[in-house]
Parts: sequence; structure tokens; C-alpha cells
Amino acid sequence: MKKVVIFISIFFIPFLVNAQIINCDVNPFIPLGCSIAEHQKGGMLEFDSQKFSLFVSEKQKNGSISASDLQKELIGKTLLNGNVLDYLLAHPELIPEEWKRNCVLFMGTIYKDYGGHLGVRFLSGRTWGYVWLEGIFYKDFPVVIAN
Repeated sequence: MKKVVIFISIFFIPFLVNAQIINCDVNPFIPLGCSIAEHQKGGMLEFDSQKFSLFVSEKQKNGSISASDLQKELIGKTLLNGNVLDYLLAHPELIPEEWKRNCVLFMGTIYKDYGGHLGVRFLSGRTWGYVWLEGIFYKDFPVVIAN
């Protein structure tokens, strides 16, 4: 019996060490002066950039789109939340090159500031920013979604 346990432990250790697991159910970082208005939980997520894509609406490709219209187009899509952004900021070597050339929106977590304005955080290179959901988004503001 003891040999089986040791064999199983050795067998699974490489998988657990190499896996990039993100807990998407806990609250992500909350910017100063903000609270979480909406947080789409995603369970334990294994980060694999091949399983995600950058969504750009046709309106964005041809100019711009309002935040409210973009949110409507995202209904039914699996959005990545702020926990994934936090993980990538802690592990910048995992950020795909394509993502570094854009301001990638993580719309699975929506924040509210003291004035009641809603916003989301985005990844820009190896840092993050915050944008209100009252403006317009151009093609360089894609939303990261699960495939």
C-alpha cells in the first residue's frame, strides 16, 4: 500500500508544480477608492493563454464602441476577471506578446468608485490601469475571453 501512495505522489508532483492555477472565486485586488460592483467567479482556473482570445467587436474594428454596447455584445461570453490580471502582474513572463501591444480589458470584475462610476481594470504591457465604463473603446482595448 505504501508503494502505491509514493508512486501516485511522484506521478502527480510534476503536474502540480508546472500548473498555473488561479483562484477566480476570491476577491481580486481592489483599487483605492473603489469597491467591487460585480465579480464573475470562475473557480480554479489553469492559465493557458491558448485557451483565451482577445475579443474586438466589429464596431471597434471600424472605429469605436460605447461601453454599454460592448457589454451587450459580451453577453454569453466567458469573461476573465481581475484575479487573472493580478496573477499575470505577479507572473509577467506569462503575458502573451499580443496582449502587451494592447490595453486588455478584464471585464469579469467591475468596480465602483466613490462617485458611483463603474469601471474595469486593464493590462497594459506589464502594468495595469483603470477605465470607466462611461466612455468609448477603440480597437486597442480588446476584452479577454475564454475560447
